[in-house]
Amino acid sequence: MAEQSRAVGDPTKVFTTSLDVTQRAATGNSVMLPGAAGFYFQSMVIVIGIAGTATNALIVYAMVASGEHKTHVLICNQNVLDLVSCFCLAVNYSTKIADIRLTGTAGYWLCMMILSENVFWCPAGGSLTLLSLPLIAVEHWAC
Repeated sequence: MAEQSRAVGDPTKVFTTSLDVTQRAATGNSVMLPGAAGFYFQSMVIVIGIAGTATNALIVYAMVASGEHKTHVLICNQNVLDLVSCFCLAVNYSTKIADIRLTGTAGYWLCMMILSENVFWCPAGGSLTLLSLPLIAVEHWAC
């Protein structure tokens, strides 16, 4: 019986080995890359989000300027969803790098909407729908 209690040990040490409890609460129990690797990863995600926002904005502008948004509605909607999801991705990771102190009502809503990635996954889920690409193919084939 004494061997079992020594083998189990202090259960709080198991949970506090990799991340501090306050860090775990702030990150929502997500696995973060340590140190500089995490910073560089988050910086590259911001660059990808900005590049995606710029290219999708250019495509949407070209479709609206040429009048193609009226004939290719699904492709235009797909580009708008991609534009919004890339923008939200850049904003999400920018706030993670900024390490904003989450206090009060504004901190609560920032955590619930931005840091939890809810704002990002709504348009990303819409653009990743399994029916969107086949419907775009059928629309393109029909025209």
